[in-house]
Amino acid sequence: MARKDITLMAEQRTSRGKNEARRLRVAGASPGVVYGTNAEAVAVAVDPKEVRRILRSKTGHNTIFNLSIKSGENTPVMIVDWQNDPVKDSLLHVDFKRIDLTIRIRVKVPVHTAGDPVGVKIQGGLHEVVTREIEIECLPDDIPEEYIVNVAELSIGQSIRASEIPLGLAKLVSPADAVISHVVSVKAETETAVAATEGAPSAAAEPEVIKKGKKEEDAAGAKKEEKKDDKKKK
Repeated sequence: MARKDITLMAEQRTSRGKNEARRLRVAGASPGVVYGTNAEAVAVAVDPKEVRRILRSKTGHNTIFNLSIKSGENTPVMIVDWQNDPVKDSLLHVDFKRIDLTIRIRVKVPVHTAGDPVGVKIQGGLHEVVTREIEIECLPDDIPEEYIVNVAELSIGQSIRASEIPLGLAKLVSPADAVISHVVSVKAETETAVAATEGAPSAAAEPEVIKKGKKEEDAAGAKKEEKKDDKKKK
């Protein structure tokens, strides 16, 4: 389940702008905003360490937790967007979305594979993971941490698609035919790679064209010179 018994404390901000955001960061806080559920958006300041702890948890940004604003609301939220400083890697801003626990929402959930495919162990094939997450729709309290699919029975040429994942109470939003993983023959992979290489234009072709063009230009120039000489003789 994605909902955690976590409460993140926040303070309401009365002013906005770059100077205010800079002042907050110097003081060890990060600016943010809370919106959603047809309620008014509220500017807040939060502890960036606590936000990072939530983002780095197993459920990550799918975690539903309580945001408690000092002298204000206490509501379930999710982190829907955040910005990091590319140099210092500090949290610059974070967006929280209020969550109505009675309304279904769409989220992306990681998909992991388990087991060693028969097509690899016995047939010498190659197991490839194509899709690492799927989008589902469910109630907030029913969001799974992850989906694990068993690929042990996969032979060469076989695959597992999104429609084959047991979703429980959730509804699949991603394309049903999306391939999660498959087993292919190493020979087929090699042939595909070779074909791609052979189909690529040769690097030596261009100089040959240039040389050919150069020869044609030289020949044309020689003919012009001959005509000039003939005229002079006449």
